[in-house]
Amino acid sequence: MTAPPLSPFILIKSAGEMASGVAWRLYMANMRRICMIDLEDPLCVRRTVSFCPALEMGAATVEDVEAVAAHSAADIRAAWRQQRIPVMRTNDWETIGFDPPDVVVDAVIAKRNLGTRPSDAPLVIALGPGFEAGVDCHAVVETNRGHNLGRVMTSGFAEPNTGVPGDIAGHTAARVLRAPTAGLFHSDHRIGDRVREGEVVGEVDGAPVRAGVDGVLRGLLRSDTPVPTGLKLGDVDPRCAPEHCHTVSDKARALGGAVLEAIMRHCNRGAAA
Repeated sequence: MTAPPLSPFILIKSAGEMASGVAWRLYMANMRRICMIDLEDPLCVRRTVSFCPALEMGAATVEDVEAVAAHSAADIRAAWRQQRIPVMRTNDWETIGFDPPDVVVDAVIAKRNLGTRPSDAPLVIALGPGFEAGVDCHAVVETNRGHNLGRVMTSGFAEPNTGVPGDIAGHTAARVLRAPTAGLFHSDHRIGDRVREGEVVGEVDGAPVRAGVDGVLRGLLRSDTPVPTGLKLGDVDPRCAPEHCHTVSDKARALGGAVLEAIMRHCNRGAAA
């Protein structure tokens, strides 16, 4: 199957929740030449709506869009022919010498720039704080929940990192599970499980990880992952809707729409009004 008329090569840094929401929305807009790259051991908690599990399992599906692990340039092209999204470890991507991308999307959301430059591609888009549009990249997308979520900026910065998780049903920090100490995280729970406030959801080197609110485990780090103190291990959704665990979130959809807008602005620049 041939690529659609407008199908730039889009390299997405990260294959976690927000990056996957971006990839999903671009794919649904028939932009099918997408490649995602992530760490050897991604620290993603919303694994049921992320493409990074493909690195471990070989394949991952989010709302009927399938991603597959890739290890070479041939794998990337094979995935595209099969209408799938290739996911590659960052170190592998850096060594295969593939075609330069038309668009780079930094969706790591590390709250700082880890090396993205405007020279990386004709269009470089970065999500969230830590980037200055026009200096670190060509466009910055606002990731903070609120009135400006999804706004595309071609100059200036996104809002500073607040350090406070987004409000869901009146809960912010209490709904997030964090590592009480450094060590190996282990849990017998699964995403979608209902939990009660105070319930032990897992442990890090014997230190219990307790739910701060009643709800459904919307995200949970892969068990037996080494973690530093304070790392996000998961989150509890107080709305108690298990189906939300398996669909792209409102925020991820908004960011995906913003990236799509930025790409279309770039492709249609100079077009007649």
